Amino acid sequence: MNTIEVEKQKAHALIDHIFTDLLPAQGMAERPEQLKLSHRMLDTMLEGGIALCDAGTGIGKTYAYLVAAVAADIRMGACHRPILISTSSIALQNAVQNEYLPLLSCVLMADSVIDQPIKAIIRKGKSHYVCDERLNKRLRQVNLQKKDPKAAEALRSLRGRLDMDGAQHLSGYDRERVCVPSFCDCDDLDCRYQRFLKRCDTDRHIFQICNHNLLLADAIHRSQGKRPILPEHGIIIVDEAHKLPETAREMFGLKLTAGDIQSLIRQLRTERYLLAADVLTDTAGPLLRKLTAPREETGSIDEYLRLLTLPAHALPVIVKQIGRLLTPQGRRQLEDLNNAIALFSSQRSNMIFYTAEDDEGGTMLCATVSDLTEQMRRTLWRPEHAFILASGTLAVGDDFHRFRAQAGLPDGRRITESVSLSPFDYRHNCLLYLPQDPPNRCAEGYYDELADEIADLIRAAWGHALVLFTSYAAMSAVKDKLQERELRFPLFTLGRNALHMTEQFRQTPGAVLLATGAAWEGFDFPGDCVSLLVIPRLPFAYPDALKEKEREEYHSLREFIQSVAVPEMQIKLRQGFGRAIRTESDTCVVAILDERAGRGRRYNKAVREALPEMHVTGSLQAVTKFLREKKSEEYFEVLV
Repeated sequence: MNTIEVEKQKAHALIDHIFTDLLPAQGMAERPEQLKLSHRMLDTMLEGGIALCDAGTGIGKTYAYLVAAVAADIRMGACHRPILISTSSIALQNAVQNEYLPLLSCVLMADSVIDQPIKAIIRKGKSHYVCDERLNKRLRQVNLQKKDPKAAEALRSLRGRLDMDGAQHLSGYDRERVCVPSFCDCDDLDCRYQRFLKRCDTDRHIFQICNHNLLLADAIHRSQGKRPILPEHGIIIVDEAHKLPETAREMFGLKLTAGDIQSLIRQLRTERYLLAADVLTDTAGPLLRKLTAPREETGSIDEYLRLLTLPAHALPVIVKQIGRLLTPQGRRQLEDLNNAIALFSSQRSNMIFYTAEDDEGGTMLCATVSDLTEQMRRTLWRPEHAFILASGTLAVGDDFHRFRAQAGLPDGRRITESVSLSPFDYRHNCLLYLPQDPPNRCAEGYYDELADEIADLIRAAWGHALVLFTSYAAMSAVKDKLQERELRFPLFTLGRNALHMTEQFRQTPGAVLLATGAAWEGFDFPGDCVSLLVIPRLPFAYPDALKEKEREEYHSLREFIQSVAVPEMQIKLRQGFGRAIRTESDTCVVAILDERAGRGRRYNKAVREALPEMHVTGSLQAVTKFLREKKSEEYFEVLV
């Protein structure tokens, strides 16, 4: 046996040692599926393949890939080049750096496997970091005595803080004024941001942690022969990989939000070009009002594009008259907005134009290349990199075809697929409720029927409920109806201040949270907080230009629905279901009130395939009985 094979065996033996000896000594449960997953990931890292890993809740996929990566580094020297970890959330990036890796370092150092802590650094886009020159300018301009005290203190704190994400109460306006600009050519040796970049490239960090946007931006730079953003690497771990295609659509395209327009208006006023600011405010007013309203279930991109006509005529005039007089920042903002609106107005044939929900609950206009999969193949899936793509929702059952199509993954032996089932006992801890007589969407009193059904379920669960809607309009309608029913339980609606509202919900016994949008994934409600999860409608995607373009590739509408619409719905449903059971001891009723999901109905089979195996009932009395059996007496003693 040659030296390489011997070292591979030692790397696999190290994984066994960590998961069967070291981590259990710290109180972590042994999970056979986690161990198998880590071994599969290691093989992919060493062989330069692409592993698609669908890991159910509770598997522990984060430790699985971290242990595999550390074993590859220790035994095979894989980290002569750093290993990239890409996620879609800052919360997971922080957890990897501040929770997972410190514990892993401690157990490995205590066992003399390593002699120094595992180093990792988080990489973010420029907008997250402070520009010292712009900060000093802002502090000279602003009257801190007249400013909100918390916002003023947050601004002052940036003198000793490079990453603005840690500055609580920092206003969006201040953040925009002091962040590192898009085109940073600073040569100042005292610039903290430039020193940070040099440290990223010179220090020996085993892991460089970034988000999907930065990962793709780096890949685009490399494919175009530009200077890379991230250091040379051989292994890429993509956690929350189901978000990668969505991010790619944005990176290979353009988006226009209300914030882009409002930001330029503020900049023009700051630079005292008041007439230009007024002209843009007037011409873009109708578009701004539509963009800031909740996204409609059925809305054509054409309605938005028609509203671009006035600002599309006004912006070139503003560029001509004052473009050269603006500061570099103001000039870039003006040119970027002018180019974006010109692109949307031109409707080029090689682009697809569509709408999407923005981070504020409104609408943004999006344009992306018509052949995204080809762009992904050319840019990202390069043979010199090994990829670990991990998520809890990459597959439906054991079928990855939808994700592979969206991500532009090539066929061939290089790709392996694996499904690791959750160790949770869903049959014992979860009950699926499909009402025998669900609310009829076509009926005139649909929202009254729906509110009645939800209210009965909330009473049975004594609050402790999360209701996930597929649109803001439906959420608003049901909220009004539920308030008329005078429920005894605190009712919250997840709006723009999501973090504040979810924390209130967690801390309020017996509360009910109505939510949509981003709440379908990423929010964590362990324990009794969510003992009832209600899904009024199956989460089918809205028809838009992207779907119309994809529809052209199929011979019939039926084939398109079965190949695209249903798998996407199933994945979204799995994401929503993941809010219900977060730990091994959680118990929950999941109620799907869509008439199409009922027994013998069109999508019943698809729903059952998407969810873990569990008992099903159509009886509200069975729901009450289940909760009374699973919950303690204290659960029902909360006084509201």
